[in-house]
Amino acid sequence: GRLLLMSDRRTAVVTHGAWSAGWVWKKMRARLALHGIDLWTPTYTGVGERSHLAHEGITLETHIEDVVAVLHYEDLHDVTILAHSYGGMVGTGVCDRAPDRVRAITYLDAFVPENGQTLLDLAGPAVAMSIQERAAEGDSWRVAPNPSPDDTSAEDLAWVSGRRRDQPLGTFTEPIRLQNDTSHISRSYIYCSRAAPGDVFRQFSERAQADPAWQHRVIDASHNPHITCPDALTGILLEML
Repeated sequence: GRLLLMSDRRTAVVTHGAWSAGWVWKKMRARLALHGIDLWTPTYTGVGERSHLAHEGITLETHIEDVVAVLHYEDLHDVTILAHSYGGMVGTGVCDRAPDRVRAITYLDAFVPENGQTLLDLAGPAVAMSIQERAAEGDSWRVAPNPSPDDTSAEDLAWVSGRRRDQPLGTFTEPIRLQNDTSHISRSYIYCSRAAPGDVFRQFSERAQADPAWQHRVIDASHNPHITCPDALTGILLEML
């Protein structure tokens, strides 16, 4: 193929899932770079390589500010936010805080909150209870990770299991604040069809399908296709980014 000029390149910024960090998108960076997409994968305060900064006061707002700061300091514009799972909460907030820098957001099996909602509101009573109970078992402000999906390979389990870290509870319990006009930002949803019990993300998939302003795709994958089927995810993202 032809060489990509700098002007042809596109910029995508990941807002990653809970318990995870930028490292978990490692497989996707080179794949997307080959197609002219620069994938930025910032890590939130208190997890991954920033887990030494974990403390009780970390909230959803902390993580939104983490990513907005990357947009500012790296001087990123015309960005697509790629929001996975809990990262849908963060990515929605980033769109609100930096609407002049974001042109689109793609939710990958992610929460799509409205103003004033928390992740626990959207996840439903069973998930909310599980998260609260796991926090109570420890020091009350940290939540141990969810297990990986059953179809995760042994090699990938070995890779991710030692790197996932407890998530500060405040990131799940703080309501999102939305106050700016983001109507110019285009929106799309990718639903992972091998849903876990409870199928938390179907509600957002169905809402996106019903709204003609949204693009919608389905991927035959469990919740972490950036780990389990990166080639298939690359194909879909090339259509949407």
